[in-house]
Amino acid sequence: MSKPLIPQNRLYLGDMAGRPPINQAPPFGGNLAVLRKARGWTQPQLAEALGITLAALTYYERQARNPSAEFVAKAAKLFNVSVDELLGHAVRPARKSGPPSQIEERLRAVRSLPREKQKIVLQFLDSFLQTNGRKTAS
Repeated sequence: MSKPLIPQNRLYLGDMAGRPPINQAPPFGGNLAVLRKARGWTQPQLAEALGITLAALTYYERQARNPSAEFVAKAAKLFNVSVDELLGHAVRPARKSGPPSQIEERLRAVRSLPREKQKIVLQFLDSFLQTNGRKTAS
């Protein structure tokens, strides 16, 4: 009995073109393919948008472990993502700022005062900090 060409335990998805890949794509290639599919683009469409050949795009999506910095930057710009995201590096979400502290609220109020009144507050603050052993900005 002959061995089947494609093992039965491997899934072949209908949206795949050509034969299924033997090895998993590197993180960059996988991310590039996910972004392309999310836009509804085919490989030829993305290749044209990036100004490269279809063969080069296939290489980047399936095999490239060390893509050029120029290509990564160009692809990141096209998809409006950071280079770190495209390369698969963990990106820390921006910290959510909580409510302003009491000192920040006071500083905001001082900033809204006329310039002369701000000078008086700064003189008082400088005097207070100096008597308590702290250096001032002036």
